[in-house]
Amino acid sequence: TQRVNLSTVSEFVLVGLSDAPQVRFLLFVLFLVIYLATMAGNITILIAMGTDPRLHSPMYFFLGNLSLLDILCPTITVPKMLEALLLEKKVISFTGCVLQHFFLIDVVGTEIFLLAVMAYDRYVAICHPLQYVNIVSLKLCAHLAIGTWAAGFFNSLLHTSLIFTLSFCDSREVNQYYCDIPPMLALSCSPTYSRELVLLVVAGVLGSAAFVVTLISYIYILVAILYMKSSESRHKAFSTCGSHLTVVCLFYGTTICTYVRPSSTYSPHQDRVVSMLYGILTPLLNPIIYSLRNKEVKCALRRLISHVRTLLTR
Repeated sequence: TQRVNLSTVSEFVLVGLSDAPQVRFLLFVLFLVIYLATMAGNITILIAMGTDPRLHSPMYFFLGNLSLLDILCPTITVPKMLEALLLEKKVISFTGCVLQHFFLIDVVGTEIFLLAVMAYDRYVAICHPLQYVNIVSLKLCAHLAIGTWAAGFFNSLLHTSLIFTLSFCDSREVNQYYCDIPPMLALSCSPTYSRELVLLVVAGVLGSAAFVVTLISYIYILVAILYMKSSESRHKAFSTCGSHLTVVCLFYGTTICTYVRPSSTYSPHQDRVVSMLYGILTPLLNPIIYSLRNKEVKCALRRLISHVRTLLTR
């Protein structure tokens, strides 16, 4: 196979979607509806949290960060996918591919760290309720939020630089609907073993650290809940943690399936399904999970809808 130097690669072709016109149009409508619903759900939650003083607390500050990530995640990949489905324009420039890859890994990494921070916040709230205000201060919230975004940025910088300094073969077809790690590695004709090893070690260390923080926090939370004498207190604790735990399981399950494995096990069809779960469906489900399970969020959304209705009927 002819090897193409990095400097001569100008574009890639995204071939991860159906070529049948009828199927393409149905997929376009489906993903457009999901994308618009995701935007509407997460923007509504952000507005509700910004305008309701009752939600100006650390828990909702972190939830606001999660909603922002859930807006960014599909926005990085879905518009290009919709363009490919409607206009059959499947070509993406080399620079566009690099930027898409960078921002997606940035958002995914940031969300992993943010979910760990949210688990720690719930641990302090349930296990040390009297010291909560002193421990989880405004200053600590700001530092933790900045830390999660910075960690996601530097993690993505490393991943992107290792992937896009490879040489690519004469085939430009990316077997996915966006520029992701497994299909880009599969496309390269450089030896990828050492880089894969670095990526797996970095992802393994950072991901494991975030997972351990989340797991330990929830072990302590579960023990604390079991020792609660009041059934009302137990129910309240479960309702505030249940939504976060559901999101954690959904996100970790799909991202681990996609990234924590060697490229020799890469399956384009399986990866497309899994990546759609965390890249498109999870950002849609997160606001639904939080608004359905959280009484305060539901009340804030009702107040917001009531306020909007009042303004419209004036």
